[in-house]
Amino acid sequence: MMPQTSDVLHRLSETLLSRRNADPSSSYTAQLFAKGPDAILKKIGEECAELIMAAKDGKSLNIVWESTDVIYHIMVLLAFNGLTIDDVLQEMRRREGISGIDEKKSRGAK
Repeated sequence: MMPQTSDVLHRLSETLLSRRNADPSSSYTAQLFAKGPDAILKKIGEECAELIMAAKDGKSLNIVWESTDVIYHIMVLLAFNGLTIDDVLQEMRRREGISGIDEKKSRGAK
């Protein structure tokens, strides 16, 4: 039986949370946590730019690689803030079946 897609995301969330106070020399994730939110946000921006370029090139494998990097770094940001993929999945379930236009209106003006 194929494991659920979200299983890998849950395992990654647990791993990321476990690295929040780890020695920065022990892992890349711990290094990002030690550098703080600005470094994490910078990586998200860099990875999003790389994803955009991969998409413009139309190379499927590169799009997958860069998407994975973006998701990973977003999950690092979540863990930095004490959140997990479950928080995001819960919100996705809440939005399921709701028009994007209606959902935006429900959040009010920003």
